[in-house]
Amino acid sequence: MSKAESQITPEIVEQHGLSAEEYERVLNALGREPNLVELGIFSVMWSEHCSYKSSRLHLKKLPTEAPWVICGPGENAGVIDIGDGQAAIFKMESHNHPSYIEPYQGAATGVGGILRDVFTMGARPVANANALRFGRPDHPKMKHLVQGVVAGIGGYGNCVGVPTVCGETNFHPAYDGNILVNAMTVGVADRDKIFYSAATGVGNPIVYVGSKTGRDGIHGATMASADFEEDAEAKRPTVQVGDPFTEKLLIEACLELMATDAIVAIQDMGAAGLTSSSVEMATNGKAGIRLDMDKVPCREEGMTPYEMMLSESQERMLMVLKPGKEKMAAAIFEKWELDFAVIGEVTDTQHMVLEFGGEVVCDIPLGPLAADAPEYDRPYLSKEEYTVWAEIKPLDGVPESNDVGADLLKLLASPNLASKRWISQQYDSQVGADTLQTGGDAGVVRVHGTRKALAISTDCTPRYVHADPYEGGKQAIAEAYRNLCAVGARPLAVTNCLNFANPQRPEIMAQFVHALEGMGDACLALDFPIVSGNVSLYNESKATGGGSAILPTPAIGGVGIIDDYDTMATMPFKAEGDAIYLIAPEFWARPDPTRSHLGKSLWLSVVHGRDEGRAPPVDLAAELGSGRIVRRLIEEKLVSAVHDVSDGGLAAALAEMALAGNLGAEVTPSEAYSAAQWWFGEDQARYVVTVSADKVEAFNRLVAEGPETDEASLVGFHRIGTVGGDSLLGVSLADLREAHDSFFRDWMEG
Repeated sequence: MSKAESQITPEIVEQHGLSAEEYERVLNALGREPNLVELGIFSVMWSEHCSYKSSRLHLKKLPTEAPWVICGPGENAGVIDIGDGQAAIFKMESHNHPSYIEPYQGAATGVGGILRDVFTMGARPVANANALRFGRPDHPKMKHLVQGVVAGIGGYGNCVGVPTVCGETNFHPAYDGNILVNAMTVGVADRDKIFYSAATGVGNPIVYVGSKTGRDGIHGATMASADFEEDAEAKRPTVQVGDPFTEKLLIEACLELMATDAIVAIQDMGAAGLTSSSVEMATNGKAGIRLDMDKVPCREEGMTPYEMMLSESQERMLMVLKPGKEKMAAAIFEKWELDFAVIGEVTDTQHMVLEFGGEVVCDIPLGPLAADAPEYDRPYLSKEEYTVWAEIKPLDGVPESNDVGADLLKLLASPNLASKRWISQQYDSQVGADTLQTGGDAGVVRVHGTRKALAISTDCTPRYVHADPYEGGKQAIAEAYRNLCAVGARPLAVTNCLNFANPQRPEIMAQFVHALEGMGDACLALDFPIVSGNVSLYNESKATGGGSAILPTPAIGGVGIIDDYDTMATMPFKAEGDAIYLIAPEFWARPDPTRSHLGKSLWLSVVHGRDEGRAPPVDLAAELGSGRIVRRLIEEKLVSAVHDVSDGGLAAALAEMALAGNLGAEVTPSEAYSAAQWWFGEDQARYVVTVSADKVEAFNRLVAEGPETDEASLVGFHRIGTVGGDSLLGVSLADLREAHDSFFRDWMEG
């Protein structure tokens, strides 16, 4: 072992993000002092980003299985059966810290990384989605951040040729110093052609393909596992630089090689680059790995093994090939003008051994790096203690809406409900010619060459999670379920991106633990398992003064299947005279003063400047019942438009349907509720549907037949109006549209 890179000091250990106790574990694992290469490898593999050391204990509790789940968490992405010998492969990941430091490249490489997670398993990517959170629009950096992130997502996704079909964008002061950029990709593969990452076969060649390794992104995983100090700008060199055109070549080359029988295992080089990819492959295969660092393709002179192993240069993959297949594989990658190099071999030592310049520069047992990495049971507040800490109380003195139309205009002009057309028009949603719907409750893409379609939605309401992590976690899953049902899809599975602040604070750990409990209960009740995901912790910033934490944001990506896309439902009002129904839990017919209709509502915040009250409770049986009924109505083609009720309540849902269809409506309130509760309350499990005059009788007959399930008996149907005219709630469509379009137009042009 070379001593050239030894002399590890406490300062160097601290710079690598390891605690004194963790460094002791390193010493025990090695039986000696590490050199700098080894310390760097332990540093990234034991970072939160790679090891999940604060979250693993609780992630194990999530439901991950169903008859249609082929592969759950643990691989690059989750895999579900979609029939006809096909599988959908999908995952969501975060690129939060890089996007705050360098918004264009941070967001672009987030898209590139999640695409690689999906095509490394043998899938052709068919759709991208995203979930974005920004701070106050009047914050001096925020316009620049929004412009850069949106341009980065569009710049990468558009160039690589994968449509961006849905997403969500929210604003809240809690994200002033730490924005969230969560990217999701969905791909389709043949069920019998799925590739995994377990390196097996002693002596099998290990092959590096794609772009050359540079010095960009070194310590990216470590940076993503710490909160922001005031010197965030100094971390710019840890942000990777992406090239979507190289990624497109890499997709095609990998899929071409995957059509042969050459690949034993494959892994993309994401966070921690060559380190994590090689460690994960060897660990998953219960093998060892030997790499010759002199053979790693480098684009910069004099790169050290430390730099090569920790670089997060983009568009790179690591493969294990069958012996004798190297020449054929090399020809494919040379044809696509990509680097190809045999850099090592699989061993039976269960060690990672690196050689450079004829010397061994690293020799680490794999167990401590991965399976035996630190796992912490961080202290956390109970639900009751958290409620006291967060000062969450029932809404005191419910205000009234004295002018429903004026309130609706304010809501539509607010950043969170404003039209996101400025964003979506920068994304190519049609490339590939299989996109069937964007801009509705879920994006929908045809499974090429079939009658099937995949529906995709991203959802979370962070203000609910902050007020009640358990109910907020349930609601995030329930809303994704609802959005898929609203387009006629059968919800199948979930990916997630769990964005939280510092887990060493018991109140933050409480948010994490209780939100996961709520998510798990919702997934079980709705038969909607979690098959992949990502954890992003330490999302807080000292740069804003005072150590501000983000709102707890467990972003959910839901995927569902439509068996025949001819039955797909859409949101716009379709025709004058169509009847409008509210499908809601039966108790909505009877006001219940214990339910918090307006607590944490957007109306309360935007119109009255109050951030108060409890999150709306989520009745999972009612969610299941209303979802099943809505899907049946869609399958039998009894409804002409469908939209779920969420932010802004019933009034906002009706306005979005009216603006999408350019048709107004006459609607009447319930006398059982105040105007504010009826129009702006955010109770869950609700949909608005429209029914054409010639189908009202059949619609009522189906409803009168009674429920197929006990859950359906919890659901009621209320006719609330008729489509027609050029106004809604006393406001012209022209004025509604002007309000809806005004925020981004005025902000970006101002």
